[in-house]
Amino acid sequence: MSDHGDTAPLLGEQRQPEYGAVEEAPPVAESRTSFKRNLGTAEAFSIIISIVIGSGIFTSPGSIDTNVPSPGFALIVWLVGGILAWTGAATMAELGTTIPGEGGVQPYLQYIFGDVFGFLAAWTWIVAVIPASLGIMSIVFVESVFSAIGENNRTQGPLHKLLSILVLIVFSMANGISTKATNRLNRFFVTAKFTAIAATFVAGIAVVVYHLAAQTDKSTQDWWTKSWFGYRTSVGPDGSEIDWSKVTRWEMLGHYSAALYGALWAYSGWDKAIYITAELSAPARQLPLAINTAIPIVVGSYIAVNAAYYILLPWDVVSTSDSVAVTAFNHLLGPGVGLLAAAVICLVVAGSLLGSAFVGSRMIVSASNKNWLPRFLGRVGYIGLRPASPSDESDAPINALIFSTACSALYIIFGNFRALVTFNGLGEYSFFFLTMVGALVLRFREPKLHRPYKPIVLIPVVFTLVSGFVVARGAVFAPFQAAVLIAVWGLGLGFYWARRWWLRRRG
Repeated sequence: MSDHGDTAPLLGEQRQPEYGAVEEAPPVAESRTSFKRNLGTAEAFSIIISIVIGSGIFTSPGSIDTNVPSPGFALIVWLVGGILAWTGAATMAELGTTIPGEGGVQPYLQYIFGDVFGFLAAWTWIVAVIPASLGIMSIVFVESVFSAIGENNRTQGPLHKLLSILVLIVFSMANGISTKATNRLNRFFVTAKFTAIAATFVAGIAVVVYHLAAQTDKSTQDWWTKSWFGYRTSVGPDGSEIDWSKVTRWEMLGHYSAALYGALWAYSGWDKAIYITAELSAPARQLPLAINTAIPIVVGSYIAVNAAYYILLPWDVVSTSDSVAVTAFNHLLGPGVGLLAAAVICLVVAGSLLGSAFVGSRMIVSASNKNWLPRFLGRVGYIGLRPASPSDESDAPINALIFSTACSALYIIFGNFRALVTFNGLGEYSFFFLTMVGALVLRFREPKLHRPYKPIVLIPVVFTLVSGFVVARGAVFAPFQAAVLIAVWGLGLGFYWARRWWLRRRG
């Protein structure tokens, strides 16, 4: 009986057998899929936009502004975060077109480092990263609704948690209709996202044009009278002040890293297009095209919107607000327009929820197809172990959606927004770092491997260095979340070996 998962060298030339199999399995690059190749570039573009442009652009600016000495530096942080997201997405596109498969980073890590690493990546995403992300967005959706009606109680009590779970269930059910229905909804939410961004940008331009054309008194306008790169005193949400002229270089680095962490959270989702590589009709062409079109649009949109925030609001208000967009429209046009802005932001978050639930269920199906999870979780089109009748079948992974929803509900019950954001970031970037290292290893180990898309080597190198820094910093400043993540990994390894043993006994 072959057991390559145990004996093959981590960095050696290898093809991994299917988890728990008793005979040699086909290479990872020939993995079986459960979905039809009926998606194109437009759908991939729509999914990337739908996931990446979420609540972050409307909630993160305040936390970023608190940790930088001036608005100009804040815009640079947004640019740097966008470039890093683009380098990561480009490397993912290389791997996605070279090693076809379902489930995000898991087929790449399995191919490069072995079965255990592939499983652990899948396990972390299935039970930690994606459920935490869905929990975060459900909480943000409910909090946005409460803000829209003038209720600012953010204690996330039982009512908030219950409503967050109901929101989660609704969008999971929407994904359970069919892939076509989900894509139609995604296109609608993409429209809502661009509407919100365009409205904010146009409002900022209108204010500039009005004040310049009307020759009004601009002495009270911070965007006109103050230096965009001059040091100022920042005010945090708790009223604390930071005098940047007295901050040491080491402290400055800590603040910049905190600001970058906020920007990366706002850009999170850039990797999600690779989750549907197995459903693209021509992935070698469509995936790079979708990524290299969507990410620059997102980066440009984020920078434009943040510049508009600094035009629409007094600069000492930006850092104190967790709902900058709503605050900006309230300040400019009154509470009625602020209410409308809050409603649009709810649509934006809804789009991210829909897209994240969509790709999360695909990862569960992929893990089930590799025999890492029970087989019924990989069934597509029906609830339970087998369809009641042929007419009941659809193309939605309903069992996987139910499982993901249940995990997310637990995070909502026992977690809170800030803790889940940190936990989610640690889980994601741990494996992003490992994946980028793997991409570099693969270039040296298999230089002749067919790569339909191959960015310059500097791209994965840059992201490897930055993602390693993000993980190390997060572990130091959030030891509790890091300990929970390590516990999740330990539990996953126990499950891996127990299931492997059980399957071999059956075989």
